[in-house]
Amino acid sequence: MSGTELTMESLLRSLRREHRIFAGNVGNDASTLAQSLGLTITDYFASEELSVRNAIPTAEGAIEAAMKHTSVTLHGTPCLVLGFGRIGKVLAHDLSALGAKVSVSARKRSDLAWIDAFGYAPLHTNRLSGTLGEFRVVFNTVPHQVLDEALLAELPPDCLLIELASASGFDMDAVETLRLADLKAGGLPGRVAPETAARAIKKTLCRLIKEEA
Repeated sequence: MSGTELTMESLLRSLRREHRIFAGNVGNDASTLAQSLGLTITDYFASEELSVRNAIPTAEGAIEAAMKHTSVTLHGTPCLVLGFGRIGKVLAHDLSALGAKVSVSARKRSDLAWIDAFGYAPLHTNRLSGTLGEFRVVFNTVPHQVLDEALLAELPPDCLLIELASASGFDMDAVETLRLADLKAGGLPGRVAPETAARAIKKTLCRLIKEEA
């Protein structure tokens, strides 16, 4: 059906109840319509294993973007990772392996302890004021605002902001006012490593189908 115009509603209405549907990032409207039609949709992006596998190309793509859009090496450069979830963990590891000076912010005490144990500089997300003056690159993995105008104003004028979350962790009006460089880097797995991303989806689908069988 590639290249054809087919709405989600017409597609779902053309299916029968015995059909199994696998899709990624299924919206509420599609889920509600499918349920009303007696259809079952499995969202493979809700799988933890796929999220972990996708964190790897996401981290590599974020690092590629930082290398491309800064005039310094990451080796020796102070970098901040906002959030210590799947992507934050892999990204901090990869940055450290390149010799970057890695700081990671988190809210949970257990996360802050792990950040310290791995050799990164731990920062509490709610206590970032006064700590941001040296960072050349800030990677956000948190899907809600973390850096407001006051915090963004602490960053050096040549700091690069890289957004990896579905919702911005930066006050974008303030980013524009302060004229900070920012990159929206969503959907990195399919863009930087499409073969790896496809294999990850395939592995997840095969596991899901096998378990349901």
